Amino acid sequence: MHNNPRPSSMPDATPDPIARAFDFGHPFATFTQRCGAATVSTMIDHAHDLASVHEATERLLTAVAVLETASVTEPSRLPGWTRGHVLAHLARNADALVNVLEGRPMYTSHETRDADIERDAPRPLDVQLTDLRDSAARFQEAGAAPADWARTVELRGGVTDSASRVPFRRWIEVELHHVDLGIGHELEDLPEEFTQREIVFLTERFTGHPDVPPTHLTDGTRAWSTGRRETSAPEVTVAGPTSDLLGWLCGRRDGSGLTTVTGGPPPVLPPL
Repeated sequence: MHNNPRPSSMPDATPDPIARAFDFGHPFATFTQRCGAATVSTMIDHAHDLASVHEATERLLTAVAVLETASVTEPSRLPGWTRGHVLAHLARNADALVNVLEGRPMYTSHETRDADIERDAPRPLDVQLTDLRDSAARFQEAGAAPADWARTVELRGGVTDSASRVPFRRWIEVELHHVDLGIGHELEDLPEEFTQREIVFLTERFTGHPDVPPTHLTDGTRAWSTGRRETSAPEVTVAGPTSDLLGWLCGRRDGSGLTTVTGGPPPVLPPL
């Protein structure tokens, strides 16, 4: 998942920030995934997630369509990337995930992936929109094809996952990069289901991480735990709205919007 204000905190950083984000679920496909030091068993409704991807993509296309043409060359919120880079990445990622669903390598190489984004970033806004719309349609078509959704697929860098999780991966890309464009769509505007599912996945990813102290998170109603499992270490408890919790976990916010209940300030999260 890469384009992150905390440059190395996402799988594809430099300066390619996608999200450290993933999944929690709906009872259709069941599998176990290794997330850092944690083994997470989840159930995913891929059809539900495909519909959510479509809705999120339509919101993004509608928002981008009213921008000034010159805005595509303006900086995004991701270090080193213009809005054109973000849009180009989203289009190429859709095609890459089609490759995954159809049994091909996600990208020919890391170098080719980066070169494609650089090539496509300066294109006029109308060309960006057409490409994003067409690539999104190809992803939906691939997702609608009859398939064994319990099968294992391979992503970047040899990472494997259940095919049923791929639509949620795409949903992450669309939602977080919509925020990264810096055009008025904020973490507070994300669907509550998405926000909660991603918080669950991200806290699982840091569970057992030796560089993250035992940390409790709460939005006042729900609670999550992450970090080292050592009971002797002091525990940090932070509280705040789910949007701020998510922003801190995925590298879009520094944690200043969170309240420390016990222990020190929110820990600085390491790259994954």
